[in-house]
Amino acid sequence: MANVGGTDRILRFIAGAVLAVVGLKPDLVGMASTGALHWVLLAFGIVMIATATLRFCPLYPLLGINTCPTKK
Repeated sequence: MANVGGTDRILRFIAGAVLAVVGLKPDLVGMASTGALHWVLLAFGIVMIATATLRFCPLYPLLGINTCPTKK
């Protein structure tokens, strides 16, 4: 069941792409490539892109959120 709406999908995809790029190329933003932070950013980016693509966020049902328009 879809629970991620159109605007939410676009914002998730953009944020996920930015996080993934920063995770892959931390030197682009002046971040050191040592440590685990760039891997965490990459993981969050991939999750954001996946939830935007699948139109489902597993946290939304737990929080009672649904940004997908309901059909009448």
